[in-house]
Parts: sequence; C-alpha cells; structure tokens
Amino acid sequence: MSLTEQAQKSYQKIVNAWCMYDWGSSAFSTTIEAAVLPAYFSVIAQDVLTPSQSTAYWGYTNSLSLLVAALLAPILGSIADYTGGKKRFLTIFATIGVIATALMFFVDTGTWLLALILFFFGSTGLGASYIFSDALLPHVAKEEDVDQVSSKGYALGYVGGGILLAVNIAMIWFLPGNWGYRLSLLSAGIWWAIFTIPLLRWVPEPPANTVGIGPGVNPVVAGFKRLGGTFRDMRKYRELFKFLIAFWLYNDGIGTIIKMSTIYGAEIGIDTLSMVGALLLTQFVGIPFSLLFGKFGKKIGTKRAVMLGLGWYALLTVVGYFMTAAWQFWVLAFGVGMVQGGTQALSRSLYSQMAPKARSAEFFGFYDVSSKFAGIIGPLLFGVLAQSFGESRLSILAMTLFFIVGIFLLSNVDEEEGMRLAAEENALAAAAGTI
Repeated sequence: MSLTEQAQKSYQKIVNAWCMYDWGSSAFSTTIEAAVLPAYFSVIAQDVLTPSQSTAYWGYTNSLSLLVAALLAPILGSIADYTGGKKRFLTIFATIGVIATALMFFVDTGTWLLALILFFFGSTGLGASYIFSDALLPHVAKEEDVDQVSSKGYALGYVGGGILLAVNIAMIWFLPGNWGYRLSLLSAGIWWAIFTIPLLRWVPEPPANTVGIGPGVNPVVAGFKRLGGTFRDMRKYRELFKFLIAFWLYNDGIGTIIKMSTIYGAEIGIDTLSMVGALLLTQFVGIPFSLLFGKFGKKIGTKRAVMLGLGWYALLTVVGYFMTAAWQFWVLAFGVGMVQGGTQALSRSLYSQMAPKARSAEFFGFYDVSSKFAGIIGPLLFGVLAQSFGESRLSILAMTLFFIVGIFLLSNVDEEEGMRLAAEENALAAAAGTI
C-alpha cells in the first residue's frame, strides 16, 4: 500500500469514527427526545396531569435543559481550545447524558417527575457534548469535504437512531405493560455509550491554542479572557454573526418540531405506535435525503440548499395545524425526513467553514448557544400557547414564523466573505502550529 493510500485510509477511519458519535447519540434524539419518552410520558402522567399540562411541562423541561447548556457553552468552548481538551469535555458530558438516560429504566407509572429530572440531565449532557463533537468537524474533514462529512454524520445518525428505534418499537409491541418502554429507554443509554468509543479512540485531539494568553494561566481565567476576545472579534466576523442570528431563529423551529411533535400527536388522539412508527419513517427517509442534501449543497450552494429546506419546513407547519388523523402524521413525518437532517448538516458545515479552526470549540460554543437559545424559545412558546388555549394547534402554526424570518435573515449572509476571513486566520494559525 502506497503512502497516499495509507493516508487516505487513515483519513477515512478518522471521519467514520467522528460520524459514529452521531450514530450513537442519535439514540437519545430519536428514542428519548422525539418518539418513545414523550409518548410514554403522556401515559405515566395521565392520572395526574391533563394532556395540555403534559405538553406544557415537557416543553418547559426542554427549555430549561437547553438554557443550562447554552450558558455553559461559550466558556467551556474557550477552555477546551486553550487546554486542548475537546475530547475530555465531550467525555464528561456524554457520560452525564448516558447515565441519566440509562436510569430512565426506573421510570414507571406515576413517576412523571423522575422522568422530567432524568430527561433534563440527559438533554443537558447531549447538548453540551455536541459543542465538542461539532468543534472537531473542521479538524476531521478536509476543507473540500466538509459538506459531505457533516451530511454523512447526520445520515449515519438517522441509521443508528432508526435501527434502535425499530428494535424499541418491537419491544413496546411484544412486551407486556411498561417493560417495552423501560427497556427502550435503557437501550438508548447503552447505544450512546458504545458508539462514542470510536471517536474517543481514533479521532486525534487538536493542539491547544494559547495564542494571545500564553501557557500556564488558569484554564477558567484563560477561558473568560478568550471569551471576551471573541465578543470583541464578532465585529470582525460580521457574516458569521449574521448567520448565527438566522440560525438562532430557524433552528428554533426545527428543534421544536423534533421535540414536541410526538406529544402534540398524543394530545390530538393519535395512538402511540402510529406516532413512533411515523418517526421511524422519518429516520429512514432522512438517510438518503441527508446525503442528497450534501450533494445538492455542493451543486447550488450550501446557503441556498438550506433556504429551500426551510421553505419546505414552513409549508409542513401549516399542514400540521390541520392534522387530525394518524395517516396525516405519517405524511408529515415523511416530509420532515426529506429536509430535517439536510438542513441541519449543511448549517453545521457552513458555520464550520466560516469559523477559524484554532478556535473551533470556542466558536462552536457560540454556535451551540445559538442552537440552545433557539431551543429554549420554541418549546417555551409551544407550552405557553398550549396551556393558554387548552390545545397545541396554534403552537405548531407559530413555528412558521421562525422559518420565514430565518430565510430572510439567511439570505443576507455573505458566506464567501465569512469564509475568506476564516481562511486568513487559519493561515496564521497554521504558521503558529495551533491547527
């Protein structure tokens, strides 16, 4: 084998190991956030909470977990860059999430408060861990491969989450009582843990970046200093900042639909297996469409591809307002699968191309702050409207506004200028040996 072939094989091994974190952690996104736990929560809380109260409390817990992760993200990203500890921080927060998820096995009838507490820690752990896995993307992928690698991660996330969800549906169907649900929740924690191992073993840790601060400074102090510098630099990275505002809005709609669709379906009377089955369909539809979006973005431009996906989302929310039957839930699930992974994958890759590599965790901390604050407002608005009007139809329709305004703001981002600025700083960092 030639040196070129060996280098390519090593590169693919690292890329695949990074993508496997999406494969494993997607078990939480599908089984815990989107499908099994929301439906199960409605069941275990039905003797204590009304349907609209269940929807509201679920939305509030989503918002609180995202708020905590959002407040932690920038400073943790700065510390990780300064210390060269992206993988270490990922391990800490993934472990928190895995343990909380596995303990959901003990959630049973009447223990709705325990379910919310464990969901809070699991969601916080997942959200914080994504800061560091996302921050590794520009170090893992070649510049010309970023769209495809990000899309591959999402596609494999759909495969991994979908396979486990299929197993979970079988357990819910065949096992008596609540055993199928409880074992499904446990399996999500185990799945997440197992498929985190390849990233920890094979993806190299990028070097520490002490430029502007110097070695030997307390990591927390250095993190706050670097964070202050980033706020000042935001004027320089104007296009990146404009993208963050657009992302903040449209990702709010995407995240809220993922987290609230099942509990919304339960509220309007759609049976649990129909909802879980439809969300399984979303997973498998998302596999080819995530990969197609990667190619589509390369052909027409990443930003344009994202905007088309958002327009489709806006249409789906209007259709969701009129939904009354299970078959309509299945149709919407197929439609969501067409754009969900693609828009998120291309958003991540577009941001990674406008963020300087040597400060990737720091800048992805801001990316994830934008993501988390987006997730705070959407579920909160969903819950408030549901509690105020006694149903959630206006809640789902309200998401349309996030997509429309997001499209408008994204259309004003000059991504080429953002990439040019990042390339200049990457050249300086390469000369200094920090990437």
